[in-house]
Amino acid sequence: MPAVHPTRRSLVLAGLAAAAAAVAPPAYASASGLVPVRLAGPTGPLPVGAVELHLVDRSRTDPWAGGPRELMATVVYPAADVRDRPPLPWLSPGAERALKVRYGGVLDGCALPLTHSADRAPARPGRRPVLLYSPGAGSDRTFNTLVVEELASRGYVVVTVDHPHDSGEVEFPDGRVVRSAGEDSEEEVVAAVAVRAADLRFVLDHLTVLARDGAPGAGPRRLPRGLRGALDLTRVGAFGHSRGGAAAAALMDLDDRVRAGADLDGTVFGPVVGRGLDRPFLLMDTADHDGLVKDPHWPEFWRNLRGWRRCLRLADAGHLSFTDIAALAPQLPPGLPLDVGTVPADRAVAAVRATVRAFFDLRLRGRPDTGRLLRGASARYPEIGYIAG
Repeated sequence: MPAVHPTRRSLVLAGLAAAAAAVAPPAYASASGLVPVRLAGPTGPLPVGAVELHLVDRSRTDPWAGGPRELMATVVYPAADVRDRPPLPWLSPGAERALKVRYGGVLDGCALPLTHSADRAPARPGRRPVLLYSPGAGSDRTFNTLVVEELASRGYVVVTVDHPHDSGEVEFPDGRVVRSAGEDSEEEVVAAVAVRAADLRFVLDHLTVLARDGAPGAGPRRLPRGLRGALDLTRVGAFGHSRGGAAAAALMDLDDRVRAGADLDGTVFGPVVGRGLDRPFLLMDTADHDGLVKDPHWPEFWRNLRGWRRCLRLADAGHLSFTDIAALAPQLPPGLPLDVGTVPADRAVAAVRATVRAFFDLRLRGRPDTGRLLRGASARYPEIGYIAG
């Protein structure tokens, strides 16, 4: 694969092992002897619930494995009551073991975090905008939990999607763990992005079935009470980090149900580059990426965006500063090559959370009060700078 900064698999893979707190407390050894790694909770007023879904698309053949295409997704939403509901782990047990094996023992002394999403808690009444999230190459759907839970705590339903063989390690309910296959050429990356877009479109189709009282997925589990009524599928957005951002753009090219999209430091691939989009799209990058100048595809994609468009930059950031990895790196063993720049972890997390929410608040909720941040003119978030749009 060409050395394009926002799709560098080596950077993403190196950072997959990194995820913990926005402002981490000092690490200490637990009774098990493992050092806990922690995630900060969301700052919004609403408690958060989540449910995992195993989905099978029998209309498509998995290009890596053959047979029907299987997916894992997590629906994260505002909860009515989280009492007596355990939080979901950041990674399922099988996926965590696979991740630690991949890193050759470097992470064996760490206890990876819990989320702040209560497993299968009843949903809070009210219809909510729905956002689809796709992770970076070799990353997992939970690796932007800090942003996802923040959005849910402020009234969104966010559906995070793993893409087996392209995501890092995906555990299915029967215990199978599918690891990242990896791609080397741009042709393979273009194909992988197309698969991701089809995955996201299938998930959106499935959500439509759920909202009509359809079956929740391949397994026997029921949906949390009230979740069906919480899905407002007239207000759908999509976003992703790195290759996931490319998938969000490709999905919008396929499906006009998605009204707005955001790409967090990802090169865009496929037909959408030349065709562009007629709906709002947000690009975010770093000074190192400098997408509108250095990226091989951003300038053409930018010229072909016909709706609202904006390019913003996170100052002093690295490619992984848009993910949990920025916040978790200080809690991990030294020596991992984590591209998180020099922006302080708490500032990176706060700025990315606020910018993603401001964009979707503007485009899906019609809240113009978010405009100052989206012009790179917010005194509260000086790390966000305006580039174009």
